Amino acid sequence: MKKQSIVFTGGGSAGHVSVNVALMPAFIKAGWEVAYIGSKNGIEREMITEQFPNVPYYPISSGKLRRYASWQNVTDPFRVLKGVGDALRVLRKRKPDVIFSKGGFVSVPVALAAKVSKTPMAIHESDVTPGLANKLAMPFANQIFTTFPETLSYTPKEKSTFVGAVIREELFKGDASHGRALAGLHNGKPILMMMGGSLGAKKLNEALRSQIDRLLEHFQIIHLCGKGNMHPELVKDGYKQYEFVTEELPHFLAATDFVISRAGSNSIFEFLALKKPMLLIPLSKQASRGDQILNANSFAKLGYAIVLEEENVTEATLFNELQALVSQSNEMKEKMGHSTSGMTIEQMKKKIEELI
Repeated sequence: MKKQSIVFTGGGSAGHVSVNVALMPAFIKAGWEVAYIGSKNGIEREMITEQFPNVPYYPISSGKLRRYASWQNVTDPFRVLKGVGDALRVLRKRKPDVIFSKGGFVSVPVALAAKVSKTPMAIHESDVTPGLANKLAMPFANQIFTTFPETLSYTPKEKSTFVGAVIREELFKGDASHGRALAGLHNGKPILMMMGGSLGAKKLNEALRSQIDRLLEHFQIIHLCGKGNMHPELVKDGYKQYEFVTEELPHFLAATDFVISRAGSNSIFEFLALKKPMLLIPLSKQASRGDQILNANSFAKLGYAIVLEEENVTEATLFNELQALVSQSNEMKEKMGHSTSGMTIEQMKKKIEELI
């Protein structure tokens, strides 16, 4: 009897991979054949091959879907078409029962290939408003899952379901004392973690480092600064910097008291699940489509976070908002305790199985 088979896709940023990383172990444990279609050089390739070395990874051609003028907008449609052919070859080889897509530009050719091969496909949308890649893929999907209930007003009602956040189970297994030991920190002073996303956030990094001595008077700091953004010469007691972490993250989060972060949906829902008071600095509309601003404002309205617009980030505003975060942290935690949790990993697995 043929094993059930699933192909995951999504990439371009860690946010377009983390839900897949959360779901894949459940299918592997259940004996499914699992494979991944991603881009050739995206962060998803590194994340999947490192965390799931036994899962076949198929790199395909893909074009970046830009909202701004660029000569590459002329050539990238041809890359997408080549990607459709690449994805079709994978699907004909794997013959999956279902495809699960987290979005990102690499998912568009996979969605087209799914339609051609008549393979059932589910899309997961994390943000309040759908991203461009998911918008293009939606007509070819059988089911659309949303993290925010507000998103249902932007998606086809007949095939959309609000499921809430999908949280990686390993995040709940972090050990605070182990996290402090890994970072060389202690339990005598609160720990502030700054996360700028998988690609880092230059302005956030600069704002933190410019007043590192002042901040270290109040906090110990774990700084996830993004690939290529390390400052090895910056060595301070109570300050530990990393480009990106995977296995250490649950332990670092367990040890963390306060978070400064961008407002990517997956990350902020993880902070919510772990009840971490957060100062959110969403990507500006000049650097994005504004999805993080909507995510952050939704959390601020519910009392889960304080929002500082990127345009207003200075040494003074960052420090003042951190002080406000500390003073409001107990109230935030109480409100987080009353939040409605999303589906469990097993519940999401069953939802995906229903498409077969």
